[in-house]
Amino acid sequence: MKKHEIASLSEDELKKQLVELKQRFADIRFNKIVEPPQNPMIFKNLRRDIARMKTALHRYQTQK
Repeated sequence: MKKHEIASLSEDELKKQLVELKQRFADIRFNKIVEPPQNPMIFKNLRRDIARMKTALHRYQTQK
């Protein structure tokens, strides 16, 4: 996700998306053992998306 897409989400939506991304990352890591991914950059991109969402959540929580 892009930064502006993440900024437009509410706090609850961010939490849901974060859980989904973490689950997707875990699934891809698990499947990597069985079959290598077609695009190895997916790990880097998912980690960065997770970090962006955590940062946005932290901003929401500190503003309150």
